[in-house]
Amino acid sequence: MARWLIIAGIILTATGLVFHFAPWLISWFGKLPGDIRIETGHSKIFIPVVSMILLSIIITVLINLFRR
Repeated sequence: MARWLIIAGIILTATGLVFHFAPWLISWFGKLPGDIRIETGHSKIFIPVVSMILLSIIITVLINLFRR
């Protein structure tokens, strides 16, 4: 359990550093074809369907690589 918490902390720290120092690395997120963005009047609805599918595939591949 402690090992997973340490790994999660490292991943969160790395993600925070990327958001702070290199935001252009994640500028593609939410701008792919298939992502739904609806803006009307005073409301905005954003559903990143394709971005989440791509992110899920990448995470699945990485987890499977590290398990072996």
